[in-house]
Amino acid sequence: MTVTPAPASAQTTPTPDSISAPDLASLAGLLADRTRASICLALLDGRAWTATELAQHAGVARSTVTGHLHQLVAGGLLDEARQGRHRYVRLSGPATAEMIESLASHAPLRTTPVRSLRDANRRRALAHARSCYDHLAGAVAVAITDAMTERSLLAWDYGPSLSEDGKAWLRDMGIDDHRPLGSCRAHIRTCLDWTERRPHLAGAVGAALFQRALDAGWVTRRGTTRVVELTDAGRAVFRTQLGLGDEVLSPPQS
Repeated sequence: MTVTPAPASAQTTPTPDSISAPDLASLAGLLADRTRASICLALLDGRAWTATELAQHAGVARSTVTGHLHQLVAGGLLDEARQGRHRYVRLSGPATAEMIESLASHAPLRTTPVRSLRDANRRRALAHARSCYDHLAGAVAVAITDAMTERSLLAWDYGPSLSEDGKAWLRDMGIDDHRPLGSCRAHIRTCLDWTERRPHLAGAVGAALFQRALDAGWVTRRGTTRVVELTDAGRAVFRTQLGLGDEVLSPPQS
């Protein structure tokens, strides 16, 4: 699979007699369209999607979604990948994903009708536990962050950071807390959860915790959706290690 980064035209090169400044209006314009916003929210699952899949998700024609994808790629929010005759798009990286999740948490809630019991169950499951690109989000993720804070595994003196106890706890859980060499990604940060409106763990540590949970079978993905489900083993681990109760660990009721 060949990944094509956003074109250089998406960045403005300053001339000696000019002053560069962030073009926030241009970025906001990319997300001002509901179809483009819907595309970005769908891509928070971390997968690469085809234009056809995104058109079905957004409820628009494929030709319409293709035009929107061109704008999002040119604007640097998406990367394009080609595999044979197929074209895929995905978010340009974890920083983009965390920005979109944070913007969603600040956006006003728009009421949409619930058309079926299946739709209602999906929404409840999404709010309970879901993937946010490469880390865990939802009520379970917020509860994990709160519990780590209460146990002094996270310190907040100068923003979120791991305490010595936190580093030891991660090692005991089989989680590597070291930043990869050459990575410019934040070691540890929080993301404002758009359903809970409270912070959950993100950054490299948040991603490592989620990957460990997947590898160990503490959580599983539900099909190709963003929904994440706790297994019995996962409930036991989070109950024992962080003292989480059944009110957050139990699956949402239908």
